[in-house]
Amino acid sequence: MNDTVHVELGARSYDIQIGPGLIGETGRLLRPYLDRARVAVITDENVAALHLENIINSLEQQEISVSTLILPAGEGTKSWPHFTHSVDWLLEEQIERNDMVIALGGGVIGDLAGFAAAVLRRGVRFVQVPTSLLAQVDSSVGGKTGINSRHGKNLIGAFHQPALVVADTDALRTLPERDFLAGNGEVMKYGLLGDYNFFQWLEEHSLSFLSRDPDTLAIAVRRSCEIKAAIVARDETEQGDRALLNLGHTFCHALEAATGYSERLLHGEGVAIGCALAFEVSARMGLCSQEDPSRLRAYLHNMKMKSQLSDIPSNLPSSERLIQLMHQDKKVRDGQIHFVMARGIGQAFVTPDVDLDIVRQVLDEQLADKS
Repeated sequence: MNDTVHVELGARSYDIQIGPGLIGETGRLLRPYLDRARVAVITDENVAALHLENIINSLEQQEISVSTLILPAGEGTKSWPHFTHSVDWLLEEQIERNDMVIALGGGVIGDLAGFAAAVLRRGVRFVQVPTSLLAQVDSSVGGKTGINSRHGKNLIGAFHQPALVVADTDALRTLPERDFLAGNGEVMKYGLLGDYNFFQWLEEHSLSFLSRDPDTLAIAVRRSCEIKAAIVARDETEQGDRALLNLGHTFCHALEAATGYSERLLHGEGVAIGCALAFEVSARMGLCSQEDPSRLRAYLHNMKMKSQLSDIPSNLPSSERLIQLMHQDKKVRDGQIHFVMARGIGQAFVTPDVDLDIVRQVLDEQLADKS
């Protein structure tokens, strides 16, 4: 049974198709969008080994001509060299404005391929075919595209909405355990920021989620997409409510920079730790009950997920350095960090009025536990 979640953005509206076996249906789903039967698929080495043949077959069954570019896997691919290589390749393949770029992969490929499509000929249409949990519930939806800089995460990019998102829940079965658990960092975020009942549902279904029960995963992906679609429809370019989606990300992006965007810390792991830090700071500022961060940590523990700085291998820089890295966050305005804090589970809000001494204290305590 497939689900459809609609993202309402006027002329830029699109559907998110969710269900099992959809990679093999990509050609059929995509054919009505094509003025000429021509697409370019950008993917990475890991995903290509699992899913590229399937998607090519589905496209060729619809008599769609396919070119493919396979990039290295990993966060390091979200960089200038791979971005310029991708754009040059698309030009060599003579991809036109009315053709389609397909991003087949996780968040890295989706962000990079989407950004390449955004700048190619001042904007070429593209389709997201996310294969990771994190990408299906978050990065493939909403039109944020981009690459990393040595100055910070996702600082170079553009808003460029996809024409379609094809989320094949069967692909989640092929994820390594660590990647799957990291993706849940973004899933739980939706409950924490605005839907208490969804977070409670996740707590109640933790065992079936961990076992990758297809029905449980389909519900989790659908509800996550519904929450994000509603926020994006209200605030497409992050002028207001959309900033709520960055719950945990101010801490996360600083930690990713501190670990060199390496395998030491996956993005979803950083989000989970960042959410726990945000709730701890919120509690110490008197914004929410101390029971809320304790409940969140208990959920993360039950889900076998990272929850604190001591879960990150090897050394981390000082709290002062981490706060310096936070000042490169996209939510900084007039030199002031805007954090996403919480008045409780399901009650997040954005504020510049955060006591950095409390942030420093929480970081110092966790860094001390790490040493």
